Amino acid sequence: MSTFRLGEFHPFSGGGQDYLYLVPSGAIFALDPLSHSLLGQLKAGERSQDELITNTTAQGFAAPEVEETIKELYQAHVIANGNGFPAEVQAVPMPFPLQTLVLNVTNQCNLSCKYCYEFGEDRVATASTLDGKPKFMTEETACAAVDFLLANSPGRRAVHLTFFGGETLMNFKVVRATIEYARAQAHAAGKYIDFSLTTNATLLTEPVIDYLAENHVGVTISIDGPQEMNDKLRVFSNGQGSYEIIAPKVKELLAKHRTRPIGARVTLTSQVVNVKAIYRHLKEELGFHEVGFAPVTTSPVRLYAIGNDGLRTVLEQFTELAQEYLACALRDEQHGFSNVSDTLQELHAGVNKSHPCGAGLGLLGVAPSGDIAPCHRFVDSDTHKLGNLATGIDRTTQVDFLERGHIQRKPECHTCWARPVCSGGCYHEAHVRYGDTGHANLHYCDWIRGWTDVCLQIYGEIAARNPKFLAHFEERKAI
Repeated sequence: MSTFRLGEFHPFSGGGQDYLYLVPSGAIFALDPLSHSLLGQLKAGERSQDELITNTTAQGFAAPEVEETIKELYQAHVIANGNGFPAEVQAVPMPFPLQTLVLNVTNQCNLSCKYCYEFGEDRVATASTLDGKPKFMTEETACAAVDFLLANSPGRRAVHLTFFGGETLMNFKVVRATIEYARAQAHAAGKYIDFSLTTNATLLTEPVIDYLAENHVGVTISIDGPQEMNDKLRVFSNGQGSYEIIAPKVKELLAKHRTRPIGARVTLTSQVVNVKAIYRHLKEELGFHEVGFAPVTTSPVRLYAIGNDGLRTVLEQFTELAQEYLACALRDEQHGFSNVSDTLQELHAGVNKSHPCGAGLGLLGVAPSGDIAPCHRFVDSDTHKLGNLATGIDRTTQVDFLERGHIQRKPECHTCWARPVCSGGCYHEAHVRYGDTGHANLHYCDWIRGWTDVCLQIYGEIAARNPKFLAHFEERKAI
């Protein structure tokens, strides 16, 4: 006789409704009274189906309804039988169709941000420097990258090209030429191509802003908040802060570029952790559409690295902003805290990651030389080179990178309920901290679990009290 036990899930509540976050599938399951009763019995230990039916019908539930609910709970992996469920590890189909290509059009920058990974620990540790490497991508290389993206994205109706650096606008001539070429080639191939770029905003001019707006180019500005925070680490080589230069340019961009939402990307460090003050300034004073935050990627011995106390402070402030986000969502208003939106979108989609992100899979980075890397953070790092535009991808190297990054290769993650949305964390962070792209980012585990739980509660509140707001995540995914 089959006996049942509890499966793997994380319980949470929102809006007066109890839910389960189902770890094996990444799905969210709303509990009704009958499910509550069955799970309550299994919480005390394993039970046979007959026992469950007998105990539950004694509470007034009909036997056919109980049987159907047991079946439903089993199929959803909320409960398991004595043998559990087999671990299904699917190999990544190769070659995997590309979705996004990040062109590092230059490895040069007119700022000298003290935390920049462009010259960080991974470059030193692998003895890979920029000596002898091209500093600026040529138009020929950029066009070859476009051809590579279109040729290696079979089955994709839409693809994405993003421009990065260094400081992207130091090579704006190539950015502009590449957009014109890519649009024509994508049209000929029957595909739609979308464009975005990241910039520190110091080189924004009226003609550049006009071009970005007219061509619907998405823009993300790297900025760390009001002047006293931004200028702690985002400085020119002479130590001068960058805020006074970029603030008026950002205001002009936001005033004129209305064809795409403009976002701010903030790097949090031990000196810059006042999340709420940064958000208020960037969203409410400067007028960014969205503001996103990411802790600095660095060795723990660096003075600007965020320690455990700092991460707790960040989580507390993230939670407060998330509650503001919820209040806006219940009024059908957009808030602009993109860390919440990004996580809610993944939860809504039932994301269950085998790998932390699309790096080395549906996303690749390209160096000025034409070398191919798993993502923009590994560009120009010889150790992580996957190939070159001229010779193609070394599939053996690519498969090795992906296999080491698979969640099944990270035993520390196997008992973590948050693994569907984390899968061990950023490859580059893992390399810098542990010297291995396949290592789980154990220093972030408590933070990730805490933040995911907050977002689950926010999701539950929205689902219970204003479910139509969830349609925004379908729209956001389509952008």
